[in-house]
Amino acid sequence: MIRTKTTFILGAGASAELHMPGPVEVLERIAQALDFSRTGTNQLTRDTAAILRHIGKLAERMNRTEEALYRAGQRIHQAAKIGRSIEQVIEQNNDDPLVEAFGKLAIAVFTLQAESRSSLRATPQPNAALPLQTGDYWLIELGKLLTAGLPRSKVEAGLGDISIVSFNYDRSVEHFLPFALATAYGMTLQEAQRIVATRLRFFHPYGLVGRLPWQSGELPDVDWGNEQPWNMSALSGQLRTFDQAMADRKGVADLRACVAQAKRIVFLGFDFSPRSLDLLIDASLSHNPEIVVSVNGMSGPNLAAAIRLLKRKTGNERDDRLMICEGRCLDVLKDYSLMLET
Repeated sequence: MIRTKTTFILGAGASAELHMPGPVEVLERIAQALDFSRTGTNQLTRDTAAILRHIGKLAERMNRTEEALYRAGQRIHQAAKIGRSIEQVIEQNNDDPLVEAFGKLAIAVFTLQAESRSSLRATPQPNAALPLQTGDYWLIELGKLLTAGLPRSKVEAGLGDISIVSFNYDRSVEHFLPFALATAYGMTLQEAQRIVATRLRFFHPYGLVGRLPWQSGELPDVDWGNEQPWNMSALSGQLRTFDQAMADRKGVADLRACVAQAKRIVFLGFDFSPRSLDLLIDASLSHNPEIVVSVNGMSGPNLAAAIRLLKRKTGNERDDRLMICEGRCLDVLKDYSLMLET
């Protein structure tokens, strides 16, 4: 049971531990898929076909021709050669709204593919309670942290101090936690979904590929891992660039207030990009929150830069309040479980 107001901040590394592709791999796959020189030949890839399936509806929504979209896709294909992520490529070519629309369509297609092919399944396997392939995952440790020592009668109150900020487009935490609650407390999945929907706070600063069908709201919905939804064009329209995220003043204010009120902040698989930190924190935090950070795979120079940036942004002046873990997200939640529960 987590007894302190805690905010978990998830980056691409958290999704990678569920066997979803990282930003570099996603960019490479999108660049290959948008090589339209093979269109109409027997060399057309499955990825290209998956994107082309939705070109007509996207062109209709944008009130442009399919040929114009193809040109935008070719521009992404070229720019990807010197890009670090598809988001960077979109922002570098912000003079063309079709590049943004086509790029977001590709992100939505690959995000739903990633969900479908990840270790997190739509439903549990026979004789299993949780929708995970065999293995040890940070999602299970998160479920343990939320439920350990928390009686059923206090579940809803106990989850009220937990917030989750995801810079990823997938819905892994939202999808998994109802199964964890249903398993821990013997409640129905529908009841667990209601509790997660009403008690846990979720933020997706860059948007997400649709809400899950049981979640309330006005966003278009799609089942976990549905690779061929009928509303792919509408789903892609919910994704946001950094500038679009910053333009949502209420959303940014709510997100920053959530981070500022947290007494503990746990970064899992976060890349510490300055712009993402700008979304989270606008001024130094005055109350020196405890900060736990996973830095698995970061080089020494990048790690040093990330720590300096984090200290400056949070106003942290006490080294004992900043805990660095060089392990995976799984290792962080295991190694710091006692601290997180106290």
